[in-house]
Amino acid sequence: MAAFTLIELMFVLGLAATVGSIAVPRVAAAVDQYRAAGAARFVLSRLQHARVRAITDSRDTALRITHDARGFSLGLYQDGNHDGVLARDIQAGTDRLLGVVERLPEQFPGVDFGTLPAVAGVEGSAPPGTDPIRLGPADAVTFTPSGTASSGSLYVLGRGATQYVVRIYGETGRTRILRYNPRLRAWSAE
Repeated sequence: MAAFTLIELMFVLGLAATVGSIAVPRVAAAVDQYRAAGAARFVLSRLQHARVRAITDSRDTALRITHDARGFSLGLYQDGNHDGVLARDIQAGTDRLLGVVERLPEQFPGVDFGTLPAVAGVEGSAPPGTDPIRLGPADAVTFTPSGTASSGSLYVLGRGATQYVVRIYGETGRTRILRYNPRLRAWSAE
């Protein structure tokens, strides 16, 4: 019967610990990256859902981002009186909430709307600075029954300097995700 010596066993355990200490940070970084990418795809899916609802229901539909002490939240609202989705109509209950208000960190821990310091502007736009919601004064993307939208950018930040942006192109209502490479200071399609 073959047996292992204590020295052989210690060597194998030491080797396993060394390999594990190298692999764990890389796995954790990959999980953080996948989580941030998942959050960006989640935001994209909410935008696409708003566009489909606007077209099928023949009513302006908006994804509105609000900020409070707990952070950012997303809500999908539909125009109730044919004058667009407006803050005063939301408060009055005329423009109704479709579904529930959601927060990214609740589904994607460690991820929220945010920007890296000195991140470059995307596709020739001005750098976002500290404002990750670049949608104009209403902080909403409104889709029309013809499929067009208000233009803008939503910056999603994960742990470990993982930066994504969800772009909305107004004339077509199309959306796309880009990822930031801090070493190159450049955006690329995801």
